[in-house]
Amino acid sequence: MEKERLFSLLSERRQEHLLQYFDGLTVEEKADFARQIRLIDWKMLDFHSECPNGEIAPILPPPKGDFRALGVEQIKNGKVAAVLLAGGQGTRLGSDAPKGTYDIGVTKPLYIFECLFKNLISVNEECRAQVPLLIMTSEKTDEATRAFLKEHAYFGYPADMIRFFVQDTAPCVDEDGKIMLESKGKIATAPNGNGGWFSSLLRTEIPAWLNSLGVEWLNVFAVDNVLQKIADPAFVGATVASGKNCGAKVVKKANPFEKVGVLCLRGGKPDVVEYYEMDENVAQSTDGKGELLYPYGVILNYLFRVEKLQEVAQEKIPVHVVKKKIPYLSQDGTTVCPQTENGYKFETLIVDMVRLMDDCLPFVVEREKEFAPIKNAEGVDSVQSARLLLQKNGVKL
Repeated sequence: MEKERLFSLLSERRQEHLLQYFDGLTVEEKADFARQIRLIDWKMLDFHSECPNGEIAPILPPPKGDFRALGVEQIKNGKVAAVLLAGGQGTRLGSDAPKGTYDIGVTKPLYIFECLFKNLISVNEECRAQVPLLIMTSEKTDEATRAFLKEHAYFGYPADMIRFFVQDTAPCVDEDGKIMLESKGKIATAPNGNGGWFSSLLRTEIPAWLNSLGVEWLNVFAVDNVLQKIADPAFVGATVASGKNCGAKVVKKANPFEKVGVLCLRGGKPDVVEYYEMDENVAQSTDGKGELLYPYGVILNYLFRVEKLQEVAQEKIPVHVVKKKIPYLSQDGTTVCPQTENGYKFETLIVDMVRLMDDCLPFVVEREKEFAPIKNAEGVDSVQSARLLLQKNGVKL
């Protein structure tokens, strides 16, 4: 009976091939496989997802002033929670472990997670508050992340103010749009991109907890920037004072063609335009004082108004289709590890959520004080470059 229901569901979408090994599965495996099928987000498989368009224009600069006191008041009153996007592994660093567990210390252990937790603890101390910390993991990193942080006593962060949730996944498909199998009882999937953080969060009991605490703002940030300030009172205060639904921490671009997403307007709405989308003449255009018209490079540190997030939760953000090498189960039941790209993964991006907010405040921070991303083992945005910046800012390695 279960197989008939699954076949009916899959045949409507021309995906009935997924059941080719179903009869050979155990009772437990059949139940789990059925669960996987029911969890498929079919909307993610739409190859014709529309990306934003419209004329690109400069976004208004942030107002001048000191908004720190307002931010401290907001945090002290429990209005702000932090969301750490920590689902990735340290693959580029030569590790399959969660990226946040990577040790960047020189004379002593110093973990990426430790840097971020200490930064947030300093805000708690300043504001005499306890900012709720939500940590998004992935299926591959969840267990290891929880165990690592528990082993290190959460680096002094209050455990009762931490909640974990797992990022949703999306099926991988071959070049004909057919969903691939990883094994006879498992669909090949990949994390649905950092734009899926809020939809993943909504599947949990965490929103009810946040509501009971009176949280009105979520500061979302990436795991790899060890210098960033989280729940930064100045950032919070400026965004709240602006009356806007969203704020984005940005750095002034090092040059017109720096490979960073640029916060600007597109079609009259705030948007992040990737460097490869922007025309060269537009990228280097200046005002009457010789300043770049498009100077704001985003660093993946955003403040979102919860009320607005809930309002747009059902709206569809663009799905980015990326061709990748995807291991799969072949027709003869053997696992194939391809040498070239053989299928597609589907991702949503947090930069596309900025557009849904309708307005956004650019908040400029000093690059050398708040931007030390660790993306590579060597060279630009590497462990080495992050160490140098940490030392410049008085962090002992």
